[in-house]
Amino acid sequence: MTATALILWLGPDGTDAVTMKGLYFQQNSPGEEISFVFQERLLSEMKLEKEFFPVGREIAGVVLEVGNKVSFFHPDDEVVGILPLDSEESGLCEIVRIHEHYLVHKPEKVTWTEAAGVIRDGIRSYTALHFLSHVSPGKSVLIMDGASAFGTIAIQLAYHRGAKVISTAYSLEDKQYLERLRPAIGVKQPLVVRVIDVSNGKDDVTESCLEETGGIGVDIILDAGVRLYSKNDEPALNLQLLPHKHDIITLLGVGGHWITTEENLQLDPPDSHCLFLKGATVSFLNDEVWNLSNVQQGRYLCILKDVMEKLSTGVFRPLLDEPVPPYDAKVSMEIVQKNQARKKQVIQF
Repeated sequence: MTATALILWLGPDGTDAVTMKGLYFQQNSPGEEISFVFQERLLSEMKLEKEFFPVGREIAGVVLEVGNKVSFFHPDDEVVGILPLDSEESGLCEIVRIHEHYLVHKPEKVTWTEAAGVIRDGIRSYTALHFLSHVSPGKSVLIMDGASAFGTIAIQLAYHRGAKVISTAYSLEDKQYLERLRPAIGVKQPLVVRVIDVSNGKDDVTESCLEETGGIGVDIILDAGVRLYSKNDEPALNLQLLPHKHDIITLLGVGGHWITTEENLQLDPPDSHCLFLKGATVSFLNDEVWNLSNVQQGRYLCILKDVMEKLSTGVFRPLLDEPVPPYDAKVSMEIVQKNQARKKQVIQF
């Protein structure tokens, strides 16, 4: 969930009196169903109760006011960025207070919806393909669930870097969408050389990838989750569509990189031995690491700028839903919470 909002840095005395109304989620106890509520408070009262958590950290908007130590931005600048993990402010708010080190300028050609909707997926794609796996021309890349909002941006970045892209689809509609993807309007060459439809049970991911790579395996795998157990032991149907961890290790080539989004990944000794024999690596995709150390701040801002540049030049063409007005924000968040939204949801004030 992202938002297009107005941005405010705390400036001269008196700005603390500004009233902010934002969307938060509430969970009183573990296991309790999450509810979404609007909270109204002054800037000086931003210390939240523990049961309220801010919603919507990707933001884009116009600078209203800057503090006397701000050096990179001025009032009326158009900016985009991501609120840090420890922020107590909701991004789904008309006015947001944020440090300048979390923002970059928004290009004129980029719309507010595009800026807020792409910034997170752009960071994740760069983290996975550039910094964790070093994608380069001629490399083969398997991107799971390529028809998702994140998968679409990852495919476009991998193709732009000269990689040979393979992707999986979880439905016939997703398969058709991926087959229609082109680098630009009027270009016949597809972004994805092969789409594997795993929804019908006929196409095997391992066999298809080995066939496409001449039996040598894939250089880079970016998963969208993995099965840790057999299909019979996985209760949810959506988990049954995911590849098993053994399949991913099997189709990984020598010296390959497996980038996983599965935070609870468990590898048994035989799995580790197979990875050792291939000289392969496993990396965990956590795009929040950029803001965990000030040492990475400059590189993080360079990524944000490059994401916006690629969005401006048409390299990135995101999968976005129509902007949602604030009064429908709670409904949209409930849809996102239930994983029922395929396109990126953007709240526009």
